[in-house]
This record gives sequence, C-alpha cells and structure tokens, in this order.
Amino acid sequence: MAITPYDEAPAARRLVELGDDVVLLPGLVDTHVHVNEPGRTEWEGFATATRAAAAGGVTTIIDMPLNSIPPTIDVDALAMKRAAAQGQCYVDVGFWGGAVPSNLGRLRPLYDAGVFGFKCFLLHSGVDEFPALDGAGMRAALTELADFDGLLIVHAEDAHTIEAAPKPDGTRYADFLASRPRSAEQIAIAAVIAGVRETGARAHVLHLADADALDLLTAARSAGNRVSVETCPHYLSFTAEEIHDGATEFKCCPPIREAENRERLWGGLRSGDIDCIVSDHSPSTPALKRQDTGDFGAAWGGISSLQLALPAVWTGARERGLSLADVVGWMAEAPAALAGLSRKGRIALGYDADFAVFAPEETFVVDPAQLQHRHSLTPYAGRRLSGIVAQSWLRGRETGAQPIGQLLTRGDA
Repeated sequence: MAITPYDEAPAARRLVELGDDVVLLPGLVDTHVHVNEPGRTEWEGFATATRAAAAGGVTTIIDMPLNSIPPTIDVDALAMKRAAAQGQCYVDVGFWGGAVPSNLGRLRPLYDAGVFGFKCFLLHSGVDEFPALDGAGMRAALTELADFDGLLIVHAEDAHTIEAAPKPDGTRYADFLASRPRSAEQIAIAAVIAGVRETGARAHVLHLADADALDLLTAARSAGNRVSVETCPHYLSFTAEEIHDGATEFKCCPPIREAENRERLWGGLRSGDIDCIVSDHSPSTPALKRQDTGDFGAAWGGISSLQLALPAVWTGARERGLSLADVVGWMAEAPAALAGLSRKGRIALGYDADFAVFAPEETFVVDPAQLQHRHSLTPYAGRRLSGIVAQSWLRGRETGAQPIGQLLTRGDA
C-alpha cells in the first residue's frame, strides 16, 4: 500500500481514475445502528442495513445490542448475533454489548468476547427484554467497567422526569415534544457525569438533542472527566416547527427540538463540544409508525437514515460555511476513535482502504423507493439534499453485489 503525490501514481494491476466532480473520502463509521437481527428481522436485517450503509458511503457500522432477540447481553447472545450476521454483510460490522440489571457484575466476559463497549438506558428502552438501569445500576456498571477501562454508552433521559411529564397520546407534535422535556436530558446527563467523576470510568452520551446540556458536558470535560457526546443527522436537519401534526415518521427519542436548538447543536459541533455525528438508525415496520392514526404516543420512536446521513449532514454543513473535512472528522475519524477502531476513519498508511467517492456539488430529491433499508418510510422523503455517493470501497474492493464485509472484534479492529 502506498500514498503518493498526484502525478506519481504507483504501478498497479488496476487503475481507477476519479472525475473532477468527485472527492475521495475515508469510508464513514457509524457507531449507532440498530440492525435488529435476529428476532426482529422484519424491522431490519444485516443484509439490508449494510447495503444501505454502503450506498451511503458508510463502510463500518457498530450494531446496537437491543431490538434483536435475544439482546446482546451475554456471550451466547453475541455468538447468536454473529452467526446471524455471517455472510450477509456488505460493510464491516462490530457489536456493542448491553448493560442491564441482570448482567451487572458479569460484563467482563462479554467484553473479552469482543464487544466494543456497553449500552444502557436510564428509562424504558421501548422493548421489555432490554430493561433500564436506575442510578445505582448505572454507577455499578461504571464501577465495573472502570476496572478494565470499558466504555459505557448511555441513552440519557431521566425516567422520573418523563413519568411526570404530560402523556404524548394524540396527533399533536407539540404534545409529544412536551412529553420529553429538555430537563430530562439535562438531569440524566448530570447523573452520567457524576458517575464518571465518582468512578473514573469512561462514558459516552448518545443522540444529544438538547443543546442546553452542552454546558454541563463542556464543564465536565474541562474538569478532566472522560465523557464524550454525539448527535444525529435528524437533530441537525429538522425542526419542531416544521413537523406537522400526525407526522409520526419524525418521531424519535429524545425528540427533534426547535430551530434555535438546532443551530446551537451546529455551534457545538463547530466548537468541538460535540464529538461526532452518527445516524441512530432505528427502523421498524411501517405499521409500527402508526401513520394510520398519526398517534405519537402509540408510534415507534425511531428514524431510518443510515443511507442518507452523509448528504443530510453535508447539506446542513455547507449552508453554514463548514467544510467536507469537518464532516469527515465528525462522521469518520471521531466515531472510529470512540469505538477504538484503529484502522478506520482516515486515509493514511496503516489504515484500511475504505473509501467513499462523493460528488459534493450534485443534489438529489430523496425518493424512498431508492433506499436500501428494509422499509422506505423516512422523514427525508421529498427533501432535496446535497452530495451523492457514487461508490464505496471496503479494504480496496468496491462494494456491490457480494457481501464482502467482515465481523469486527474489539482489539482486532
């Protein structure tokens, strides 16, 4: 392998020349993907999810431990998930483990089996087989993980705050937004920070929607606490003001907030207070989104955006004077660093030859029929986005008809 000056191409069996209208990016790394196989493959599966990833310039994903049955909370469940994924993956796939009440004190075997860290919820996860941790449980998990420097990734919304909030039943988006108040994120994030401070462990806050919480995180990091944070394309693309009543395709938790909040999330990315952008691809069957009734209380909360994440973020970034280099930092280099993927996220010697060929000046209107996800329902339907992924390459091979992805193990990736 070599990286040479533009006019000194090395001898090779095949020469691929790119046009002047495209740029070569490192393959993106998405560390927040719900594949749901085995057990809920009618929602999504490894073949469809990884085809969608490749179509969107994402060459590595890390699968979340819940929504599959069984959830990835012990070594046997991890083996079942790896067996389900084997031979189906069009990009590289790694796995998060789960931290739930029943496996506290027994996280190390799952870590040694190769998961990249452990996810927990601080409120009901949406599926009964993956129960939440209370405050004491989260501290117990952090204490255990501190012994071997494992990473806890946290869905940070406070259960008590949401239990006391108005119920979200009905078609009004304003009512759904009121049911997941900003304070729920702030209280939960403060608890995560306190746990990190007390134990010396590492933690990562998932899918930040509330920009008000950034001050908490910035202060914690300035004090030396090892806590990082991500946000997602939908929080950077949409605003509460534009979501019509009954438009349950926009439902996600925590929710999409107001326009001024969106701009402050972009500001957090610009300042470095938000580390990375990942999709939180959380699909379900269309029936579970309850578009028949438009009832936000009954609808599944999740947005499918794995294939669209790069153009969605690039559209917003260029409108704000940010560069493709910024986007690559947030969507390739930083997520790879989060998961400890030492050969992913950069074009450099010693790294895998994972690439996305991207036409940044081209635009397209999202046609759900062209998406590779198992189900095409998306809030991006009809939206004009900038940037088209022309090709994806995985370890020097163009992705395409054959599933060439590998299953990744922490420490070997």
